[in-house]
Amino acid sequence: MVKEQEQRKVTKQKKRKDKKETQWLERVVQIRRVSKVVQGGKKLSFRAIVVVGNERGQVGVGVGKAGDVINAVRKAVADGKKNIISVKINKDESIPHAAQASYGSATVFMRPAAPGTGVIAGGAVRTVLELAGIKNILAKQLGSNNPLNNARATIKALQQVRSFSQVSKERDIPLQHIFS
Repeated sequence: MVKEQEQRKVTKQKKRKDKKETQWLERVVQIRRVSKVVQGGKKLSFRAIVVVGNERGQVGVGVGKAGDVINAVRKAVADGKKNIISVKINKDESIPHAAQASYGSATVFMRPAAPGTGVIAGGAVRTVLELAGIKNILAKQLGSNNPLNNARATIKALQQVRSFSQVSKERDIPLQHIFS
């Protein structure tokens, strides 16, 4: 009888742990086969770019390399969870103000949009914004089409976004003065 109760506790704890882990959504942006020339021929490996987010304001981008696709994706997910950032989202499920950032030769420009607009963006930028939980936004990627650089530029731009309350604290002025 005591053993049964202990087993129930263990299974309940596992279920709770699984729920915590499954709150993160993962989307593979790119899988690329990479070959390295070594003595005796070519060595093949895979590079995976994965975006991890909870659609409630937290998102991260990860890269993993391994000899097979499954392990590369697993490593990319672990890397993405290490690089999670928090995003400021307003009541319209958009960002409070426009933001622009560059990473490498990729530049990403984002503007808030009215409710009902949807996510107007392409490629890796769209994936990052959707997994961050942003529903209404206009975004444009300029320069490079490299998905990794575009995803990292998007993360960098989202880090620059500040809420109105943060701005009012930094400037030591009431929140009402910002809106007027």
